[in-house]
Amino acid sequence: MVKKWLFSSVFIALLIVLAACTDKATNNENSGSKTETSVGPKVMAKAENLEGKKVREVNLTAREQKWKLRKDKTIDAWTYNGSVPGREIRIKEGEAIKVTLKNTLPKPVSIHWHGVPVSNTQDGIPGVTQDAVEPGKEYTYKFVADTPGTYWYHSHQDSVNQVDKGLYGAFIVESKEDMKYDRDYALVLDEWESKEKKDLDMKGMDHSGMNMSGDKKSKDNKDMEDNMEGMNHSNMDMGKNDDMNGMDDTKDESKEDNSSSMGGMDHDMSSYDIYTVNGKTFDKSKPLIARKGEKVKLRFINAGYMSHKIHVPIAYKITNVDGQPVNQPSDQNNKVLEVAPGERYDIEFTSTGENFTIDCHGDMKAAKDMRINVQGKPGNYNPISHSKDSGEVKLDQLGKPKPGVLSLKDNFDVEYAMDLGTKMKSGEMVYTINDKTYPKTKNLQVNKGDKVKVTLKNTSMDKSDHPMHLHGHFFQVLSKNGKPVKGAPLKKDTLNVKPGETYEVAFVADNPGNWMFHCHDLHHASAGMMTMIKYKNFKQFYKDNGKVNNITE
Repeated sequence: MVKKWLFSSVFIALLIVLAACTDKATNNENSGSKTETSVGPKVMAKAENLEGKKVREVNLTAREQKWKLRKDKTIDAWTYNGSVPGREIRIKEGEAIKVTLKNTLPKPVSIHWHGVPVSNTQDGIPGVTQDAVEPGKEYTYKFVADTPGTYWYHSHQDSVNQVDKGLYGAFIVESKEDMKYDRDYALVLDEWESKEKKDLDMKGMDHSGMNMSGDKKSKDNKDMEDNMEGMNHSNMDMGKNDDMNGMDDTKDESKEDNSSSMGGMDHDMSSYDIYTVNGKTFDKSKPLIARKGEKVKLRFINAGYMSHKIHVPIAYKITNVDGQPVNQPSDQNNKVLEVAPGERYDIEFTSTGENFTIDCHGDMKAAKDMRINVQGKPGNYNPISHSKDSGEVKLDQLGKPKPGVLSLKDNFDVEYAMDLGTKMKSGEMVYTINDKTYPKTKNLQVNKGDKVKVTLKNTSMDKSDHPMHLHGHFFQVLSKNGKPVKGAPLKKDTLNVKPGETYEVAFVADNPGNWMFHCHDLHHASAGMMTMIKYKNFKQFYKDNGKVNNITE
């Protein structure tokens, strides 16, 4: 009898240990199990409480507009309020905002608040947090702007096409510190294709036809292709999946997968032959005024799909990265600042009263059009000559060191390796995370309060950059290529991982929800390089019922 009791006790203890080990393995290996709950109460998306706040009300209308990029090129742009970029929205830290989006375009749209740590309910992701806003309908976003910084907003419905056509704008949350500047300019960088779709050799250029649901191709897909000017990079129909993870990750991917009809995922970026700042080439742009002695802030926002090397030929400081302040910024003199897709960099300088241009360095002929005319003496345009730049800005030399919130010495609750690769599927190149494409990529499941470390490694065979963007959170960059990142702690929401590079980043899971983590070269995202951060035991507030053709990316 005693032996039986002893055996039972040992067996129960062993089961408990195995269960604990299994749970840890699930976190570390991201098993992709459909079980996304843990013991304990439900966690909910954070509340956006506007009570007692000053509320800014903004109306944005998504509509088509003739837009002149340069003297000889006018396009049929898709816009918010008729301009590219759309209306610049500025709000004070601590204020609340209500944005009513009215859609007059022929296709559904949405608004994602890129970089803003909003409640998951306001993230603007069709098929994940809301239905896309159909033609003729309205939708209201509301949240408290309690994290100051430089952000931007853009459609997340078929965004590879809709952002490409102009559906984006700057979103600035001003801090008290910003009041010290005499001039404050937001500068949105982008690229465009000059040739009409019919003029291009379409072989390998049409990024359309991705029906990830396995259903028959939506009748809306052909309509979309007919209405899109220039290149159609994707049409990703997420179908009617109730589970945000979409398809069963346990399916054998060694077999040919015909659920996706890929159409030329390796897009020829040389077709982007017009570069703009705030929707205009240099010949159509207005100068920035910076009189002698004035303190000037420039906010660079990359809304395009290519990295741009911006040469600032004077002494300046980088005060913020992706909206987050840099500790005691260092002097940068005559240096080149590289801004990748989705990234934001704020710089400040004190004007000497000289006229100068900020130039884009690059091999493309279009780089010469991405110039910014800064005038200290209006009406007397004699810019200072550009000497050879003094090198590129280093991310570990932005400011003075201080302890960060997280470090490599921490004990992490969840660790996840993310191999950013490529492979051929149905004769075309797709972009993968751990050899899978969205929605078959495995969700990274976390508990609220977890410390999470993610290793990002670029192994893509096409040697392309991958600016990885995390929704709803800021992560800290801990190491690059195995070496700790020194200098000021670097908090970001978008990190450009270049070919062969490996980064370790970490964040605290403090904003419950279902959050996208994807490449912000949206050609790559639409071709599969997306996954999700999903909180365990999360109380769902939205379900895709299939009534709207939601195209998540």
